[in-house]
Amino acid sequence: MLENYLPIVVFILLGIAFGVVPMLIGYALGPSKPDEEKNSQFECGFPPFDDSRMYFNVRYYLVAILFILFDLEVAFVFPWAVVQSQLGWFGFIGMSIFLSLLVVGFIFEWKKGALEWE
Repeated sequence: MLENYLPIVVFILLGIAFGVVPMLIGYALGPSKPDEEKNSQFECGFPPFDDSRMYFNVRYYLVAILFILFDLEVAFVFPWAVVQSQLGWFGFIGMSIFLSLLVVGFIFEWKKGALEWE
């Protein structure tokens, strides 16, 4: 019975090998000449001017969530558009309700000022 799982185990081991072996080869064969300049922090050619754990405004996260929301909207609208003629009025009304809820949410966010970037 365990022999049925052999192809799965081989597949997992090959996947791990394809990820680990090139890193080990690069580590073993690559030159290693560390110095202070190579080990220093690098930020776009300039010395770092602030702590990397600086505070982000919550609006940044709101805009990111809104982007994901409307990106998912497109992910639902494209497949619907492909089969819309087969769905008939039921599919049209369902998608109209979905899009109207998204528009109401968008208007709510707009009125609350979540899209204002100050």
